[in-house]
Amino acid sequence: MPDLPAVPGILTAAQCRQTAESIAAEQESDGALPWFGGGHTEPWDHVENAMALTVTGLLDEARAAYEWSARTQRPDGSWPLQFRAGIVEDAHADTNFCAYIATGVWHYYLGTGDRSFAATMWPTVRAAIDFVTAMQGPNGEIYWLRSASAVLPEAMLTGSSSMFHALRCALALAELLADPQPDWEVAALRLGHALRYHPESFTEKDRYSMDWYYPVLCGAYHGPDGTDRIASRWTDFVVGQIGIRCVDDRPWVTGAETCELALALDTLGDHHRAHDLLASMQHLRENDGSYWTGLVYADGKHWPVERTTWTGAAMILATDALSRTTPANGIFRDSTPSIDITTGFACDCVGSRS
Repeated sequence: MPDLPAVPGILTAAQCRQTAESIAAEQESDGALPWFGGGHTEPWDHVENAMALTVTGLLDEARAAYEWSARTQRPDGSWPLQFRAGIVEDAHADTNFCAYIATGVWHYYLGTGDRSFAATMWPTVRAAIDFVTAMQGPNGEIYWLRSASAVLPEAMLTGSSSMFHALRCALALAELLADPQPDWEVAALRLGHALRYHPESFTEKDRYSMDWYYPVLCGAYHGPDGTDRIASRWTDFVVGQIGIRCVDDRPWVTGAETCELALALDTLGDHHRAHDLLASMQHLRENDGSYWTGLVYADGKHWPVERTTWTGAAMILATDALSRTTPANGIFRDSTPSIDITTGFACDCVGSRS
């Protein structure tokens, strides 16, 4: 049994393992990891769950999840947006959902050192990232949705931030496997620059907390600039000792977003507040180790009335990061290639800043 993440006073190793087992208990026979038993499976959340299983040593279940991803990938490198019980419910392709496989496979390699498995998954990752980068717009943004007939020319800040990180994970895999992908390097540079300097390229959804912290979590903002970004809306989203709001205009805190903000703070070295956030969402924990998605604190009711696997997965990833337990604990902090988005891109705005 590998060392399991634990944070003294917040979560024991046994509790972390119990949460992982609650995720694995929902895994379907084909390897899919749905939101909850009988619920739907989305490719992004599926990978997040597989990452949590890797952290906690449930490697057979994690590999089964990645093998599901490889089997269900379409010839163009994409996945349907949503499955249920092995049936496609929504055939559209979300680029962020497709890109996250690179983050998952790089995380698995970091956690296990299994280069052979990374090589086995490489064709899946390569096809996915080729699909994603082909959806890049003129200002570096990546459009988020493709139907059978058309691309929706709209980019999302949260999803593009996640893709910026996934591209860097893909580049790390390319280096590991000696299969250079210079076009991906250019795509990552352009995307990172757009995230940092061209907010007009993205649909405004600033009521959502994810649009606030994801550019920090995924590396577009770091250091003092990242700290300033977090400070700019801290009081809009952080609610006492119970977590963070999903949206700034509703009395609703959510566990996964709270854990992701903790991960973002960890990238900035803000360990005290990161620990506080991880502690603050533990009121969502059930006796079996699963987690309610959120709480409407105005009336004390859980909403939605579901315990989602990916909420537990986000908690496990945050616990690993804060405890520095597994070799993959720095997946968001320091385990991907850096991209110089300030001076390495030929854009008129760069010259205007000098």
